[in-house]
Amino acid sequence: MNLQPMKRLYKNLIEVNLNARILTVAACLLTGFVLLGCAAYNPRTLNERPLRERAIVQTQKGVRVLAAVPSAEETQSVFGLPLYKKGIQPVWLEIENNTQHRMWFAPMSIDRDYFSPLEVAYIHHAGHTKAAKQNMDRFFYRHAMRKPIDPETVRSGFVFTNLEMGTKAFNVEVVGEDQQVRTFTFLIPVAGFQVDYREVDFDNLYANHDKVNVDSPQELKSLIEGLPCCTTGADGTRNADPINVAIIGKGVVILYALLRSGWDETAAVASYDPLARLPWEFRYQPVMPLYLFNRVQDAAFRKSRSTLNERNQLRLWMSPYTYKGQPVWVGQISRIIRTVALEIFSLAADVDEARDYLLQDLWYAQGLLRYGYIRLSQVATLSNPRQGLYDDDYFTDGMCLVVWVSNEPIALDEVQFVPWERPVAGNKELILNPQSQ
Repeated sequence: MNLQPMKRLYKNLIEVNLNARILTVAACLLTGFVLLGCAAYNPRTLNERPLRERAIVQTQKGVRVLAAVPSAEETQSVFGLPLYKKGIQPVWLEIENNTQHRMWFAPMSIDRDYFSPLEVAYIHHAGHTKAAKQNMDRFFYRHAMRKPIDPETVRSGFVFTNLEMGTKAFNVEVVGEDQQVRTFTFLIPVAGFQVDYREVDFDNLYANHDKVNVDSPQELKSLIEGLPCCTTGADGTRNADPINVAIIGKGVVILYALLRSGWDETAAVASYDPLARLPWEFRYQPVMPLYLFNRVQDAAFRKSRSTLNERNQLRLWMSPYTYKGQPVWVGQISRIIRTVALEIFSLAADVDEARDYLLQDLWYAQGLLRYGYIRLSQVATLSNPRQGLYDDDYFTDGMCLVVWVSNEPIALDEVQFVPWERPVAGNKELILNPQSQ
């Protein structure tokens, strides 16, 4: 039997394998980078001082909590990895237990879908050596927020949450052996993203003689009935989408209620970079400007599905009115749907559905204190609709939803109804089929 061909084949395989290893080592030496599975992982020693210095501090019943949200650049510097590009946002916490009871911190209170530290490490394993992967696992595990927190001790570390731009809104809940739950609420601006309403000087929007405060529901009803039916375009000559919501409460309370209900803030036009390519950046795109009180909206919020093609948009203006000292915000909410064939976005015809969606959303988020309806315009039917700024047809019962938001959880059966108007199911049937009258 002639073994020479097999020997030559075996020799060739050895040479190919040797050459491949030489090329791999050379590539690693030349790039010092993630290539051919050769990258090392040697993060810097963590310095918590910059985070601690700017952290927001809250104290409750012997427990002190510090919270900070590092920017995309800080996160890259701390972990040596682009966590933001993977949709992961670390939140740094320090919890000081000054009681005589052991405390436990619940990461789910920050984000119900938070990432475990080893999960974050695993997501970034690709392209690293076995030793690098082990170093990565150790680093993330070591610097995650640990529990429990023993009496008279301090713990600090990171919780790995889903990425939120604009304002990071979250709770930190600490449960003690004393059977008490301590809840700390944080609203922390995320560096590197300018939200539209932060460019508004709310303190100087109105002169003192233009401001009106009322103390009774009937007076509030009269003020809202005096509002125009609709927003307008820039020149004010043509009606745009209808005014269909008013929200009563301090701006920070409304912001928290919306963010905790899953709404996203939108970017200021001047600072928005469509080429930044952040994960899900479509969620934060500026909305089209509409006008009320002779100015563009003060704030806009969006709740999108998996793409920008289907979304609810809420625009708010701070009015010159207050109710028992609480600001009255006038708004327009609508559902926008993209017509794929025409490559355009249009107003969904049933604008009342978007209005009532907001009511349900706040109700189920336990952020709704009371609500009522006030008529602002006449009924527009499906057969005789109104037109928006860009000739989009819509129909409506003409009602404006008025809601009071709460900074404390309100049980579903504790929400109060203000009986100004009572929309009934038959109204919608008449709108859709006016001949049934």
